[in-house]
Amino acid sequence: MWNLLSVLLAVGLLTVMIAWGKIQPLIAFVVAAIVAALMLGMPAAKIPGAIEKGIGDLLGSLVVVICLGAIFGKLIADTGAARRIATSLVDKLGMHRLPIAMTVTGFVVGLPLYYNVGFVLMIPLIFSLVVQSGRPAVALGMPLLAGLSIAHGFLPPHPSATALVVAVHADMGKTLLYGLVVAIPTLIIAGPIFAMSLKHIRGEPAPMFRSAQQDVPDSELPGTFNSFATALLPVVLLGALTLVTLVRPDLSKPLGFLASPLVVMLLSYGVAAVTLGIGRGLPFARVTDSAAGALREISPILMIIAGAGGLKEVLTQSGVSAELGTQLAHLPVPPLLLGWAVATLIRVCLGSATVAGITAAGVVGPLVQSSGVNPNLMVLAVGAGSLMFSHVNDSGFWMFKEYFGLSLRDTFRSWTMMETLVGVFGLLFVMLLSLFVA
Repeated sequence: MWNLLSVLLAVGLLTVMIAWGKIQPLIAFVVAAIVAALMLGMPAAKIPGAIEKGIGDLLGSLVVVICLGAIFGKLIADTGAARRIATSLVDKLGMHRLPIAMTVTGFVVGLPLYYNVGFVLMIPLIFSLVVQSGRPAVALGMPLLAGLSIAHGFLPPHPSATALVVAVHADMGKTLLYGLVVAIPTLIIAGPIFAMSLKHIRGEPAPMFRSAQQDVPDSELPGTFNSFATALLPVVLLGALTLVTLVRPDLSKPLGFLASPLVVMLLSYGVAAVTLGIGRGLPFARVTDSAAGALREISPILMIIAGAGGLKEVLTQSGVSAELGTQLAHLPVPPLLLGWAVATLIRVCLGSATVAGITAAGVVGPLVQSSGVNPNLMVLAVGAGSLMFSHVNDSGFWMFKEYFGLSLRDTFRSWTMMETLVGVFGLLFVMLLSLFVA
C-alpha cells in the first residue's frame, strides 16, 4: 500500500509542478523521480545513477528517430508540400465534398508533421475555404484537426507513440499498421460525422489569422505526385516491410536493417531533401536551415521524454513497477482498458498528450509483461487515453479557441468533445481489434 501511495504522491507532485507551478517538465520529472525514490526506500547514493540511466536508455533508442521525423516533417512544411497536398485534395474532391477533403488532408498532413506545426500550417487554408464556401469555420476545420490529432496520438514516428513502442517492447511497423486500422474509423466518427453537429457554432477568427500569408507562392509549390509520394514515404516503407516480414517470417533477418525505423526515416529524409529541395533547385543552405529549425522545435519534447525515462527507471529499480503491474493484472478489468485509464487520468491532470502517453508508459510497461497483452495494441490504447478530454490545461485547447475566436463554452462543445470522441472510439476500436489479433 505504501508503494502505491508513494507513486501516487510522486505523480501528484509532478502534476502540481507542471500544471500549476509551470516548472519546466524535465526539472519536474527529475524532482518527482528523486521524491519517489526516497519514499520507495532507494539508497540515496543510487538515485542519481538510476535517473541518468533511465534518461540514457530511453533517449538512446529514440532521439535519432524522433529528430529525423521532425526534420522530415519540417521539410515537408517548409517546401510547401503540405500545402500542395491540401489544395490538391480540395480541388480534386470539390467544394461539395469539403468535409471529406478536409478529413483526408488532416490525416495525410498529420502523418509527417507534428501537431502544432500542422495546426498552424493549415489554419490559413481553413479560413480561405471558409471565405470561398461560406461554411462555418468550426464545422469546416474540425475534420482536418481531428486527422492531425489522431495521427499525433496514435502513429509513429510521432514522439509519444514512438516512446511507447520502446517502453512496452512493441514493434514499430505492426503498431503503425494496427494504428491505421484503428485511426481510420475513429477519424470518420470524430471528424466529418461529428462536424455535422457543429454548424450552429459561429466563431470570429482574428483578422491576423484570416489574412495569414503563405511563405511559398503557389507557383513555386512542388508537384502533387511529388508531394504525396514524399510525405507518405515513411509510412509506405515501414508498412510494406512489416507486411513482407509478417507474410514471410524467414525474411525478417535479411530485411531487418531496412525495416529499422531509424533507417526508414533516414532514407525518407534523404529522398525528401532531393525531391522537394535540391532537385527542385532550392539552395542546399535552405534545406539544411529547415533541419536546424526542426531540431529547435523538437528539443522541448526530447526533454520531456528524458525526464519521463528517469522517473520510469526509478520505478523499475525500486521494484514498484513490477509490483504495480502484477496488482493491476489481477484487477477484473481488461489490461487495455487499464492502460487507457492511466493515460486518461494523466492527460486530464497534466494537459499534454505527449507527457500523458510517455508518463503512462512507466506504469503500463510491467502490466504488458504480467498480463501478456499485445504490446502494439497497448501503445494504441494508451495513445487513445492520452487524447481524452482536452481542457484548459492543454495548449491545444487555447490555440483552437483563439484561432477560431470561440467562447469557452463553444470550445468545450467542439474541441474538447472531438478529443473525447477520439479517445473513446479509439479505445473501442482497439478493443475490437484485440479480438482478432493475438
